Amino acid sequence: MARLRITEIFHSLQGETSAMGRPATFVRLTGCPLRCQYCDSAYAFHGGEWMEQQAILDRVAERPGQLVVVTGGEPLAQPAVHELMGALCDAGREVYLETSGALPVAAVDPRVVKILDIKTPDSGEYEKNLWDNLALLQPQDQVKFVLCSREDYEWARDFLRQQPLPVQEILFSPSHAQLSLRDLAEWVLADALPVRVQIQLHKLIWGDVPGH
Repeated sequence: MARLRITEIFHSLQGETSAMGRPATFVRLTGCPLRCQYCDSAYAFHGGEWMEQQAILDRVAERPGQLVVVTGGEPLAQPAVHELMGALCDAGREVYLETSGALPVAAVDPRVVKILDIKTPDSGEYEKNLWDNLALLQPQDQVKFVLCSREDYEWARDFLRQQPLPVQEILFSPSHAQLSLRDLAEWVLADALPVRVQIQLHKLIWGDVPGH
């Protein structure tokens, strides 16, 4: 079994996606090739602890609940994550992968729900979008847009009108402290967009404290 560099493993509520509010175990991998201007997990860029896969599985097994969220950083930056996610699925866990959309998802176990970001112009990393990933999405997967401005919103709205996505959930999130949730909600209603407006529930409860 391979080793992975892990920043933290913790139990909390899933703060986003269609599973928002559900208890989950989070496995946060270390390292990310992107530097989005709104990143709230920069502490996971460096450091961490090398752990054997079995030790990670044992830690997850100590915690209640079925949902496991593999996050980062950018989890796919460590190729051994694929074996880990497969093992979690084999153990009967419901596995969500949070990925930036900048690295290939072709090798992701089909049992894993991919939460794939599409980087907007104001993210600062728009050029890192790997557009080939869109054709690899399954209906169970979810696509997320983090929006920083009215311009970002209009870009994402127009993108969806031109590029139908093969997923059941499209998530629009206001960048924390950059875009008003009320403004975003009113724009979505005015344009009748088939998206889910979401907030980061964990930040409403615990603020910016790591490990939540």
